[in-house]
Amino acid sequence: MKKGKQDENLTPVEYDPQYILQVNALKKYFPIKGGFFSRTVGYVKAVDGVTFNLKRGTTMGLVGESGCGKTTAGRTILRLSGEKTGGQVLFNGREVYDLTRRELRALRTKMQIIFQDPFSSLSPRLPVSEIIGEAVREHHIVPKEEFNDYIDKIMDNCGLQPFHRDRYPHEFSGGQRQRICIARALALNPEFIVCDEPVSALDVSIQAQIINLLKELQEKYRLTYLFISHDLSVVEHISDTVGVMYLGSLVEYGKTEDIFKNPLHPYTKALFSAIPVPDPTAKMNRIVLEGSIPSPANPPAGCKFHTRCANCMERCKYEVPIQREIEPGHYVVCHLYDETPAEVKEEPKADAEKTEGTV
Repeated sequence: MKKGKQDENLTPVEYDPQYILQVNALKKYFPIKGGFFSRTVGYVKAVDGVTFNLKRGTTMGLVGESGCGKTTAGRTILRLSGEKTGGQVLFNGREVYDLTRRELRALRTKMQIIFQDPFSSLSPRLPVSEIIGEAVREHHIVPKEEFNDYIDKIMDNCGLQPFHRDRYPHEFSGGQRQRICIARALALNPEFIVCDEPVSALDVSIQAQIINLLKELQEKYRLTYLFISHDLSVVEHISDTVGVMYLGSLVEYGKTEDIFKNPLHPYTKALFSAIPVPDPTAKMNRIVLEGSIPSPANPPAGCKFHTRCANCMERCKYEVPIQREIEPGHYVVCHLYDETPAEVKEEPKADAEKTEGTV
């Protein structure tokens, strides 16, 4: 599969200055090798047609089950996973995958990532000052005479003390290591940061500190985050918009308040029903999904979710649903909403009952 082969039927998006990032039908497939000559026998469709826009200074939460493609989407946007298979990634109006090596190097300082595991993402052979300052020196962010003061300032902003400079990662706790990871990303004066589950490996009490730190830094430096997480409560707290991924595709996208108050897609409803409620007397109406996630190497025809959906209709098995705007800024990819939006929004269950006999 050659670069650009999937772009033949793509309708390019035009740059809108209010968005720092515009992702249009992004695809990332990984080849499956087989046979004596290791020929390509198929593709793992890790990211399959993801579309969203991200406004400057805001946070978008990206949620979904393990293996749905969240991390791959983040890495593909940053051009860390080789070439894309198809689609567009516009950062400040520039196609990231059309940049030369020199242009990409200049852009690296504006796009950063905080990795999931603070234990394995830090070099055990470098002291903290070198971990944070290595890229600063490489990209000539500040003059040599200002280097030490600049590193101290970044460390202070991230809750680290000056005497931590000469210590090594193994001497820190998990929360402190994640602060080092945040400082490393912040040191390059980025505009956009992919936060790849930055608190999943931390204790709950430490999670709150890191989340608050990220919000403080966002207000201070006007940062834009793509926040990838399994924890829906954290996403609700930190995000302005939310995207829900399933098997490489975005099934629902909108403002955080709209998504949590009025989830539309059956998969989103099932995810939200699993959020724990801190009230032992509250009755939980859990939606249990049957079966397991299909293989991304051989996804189902039609709607990818139809094999596990309680509202599955006959058309779901062969017809791919399109993205529809049900209310301003609230998009969903589901055949339940193919009728008049107002009618379906009020009675989606009734429509599902009428078609139950055709499953």
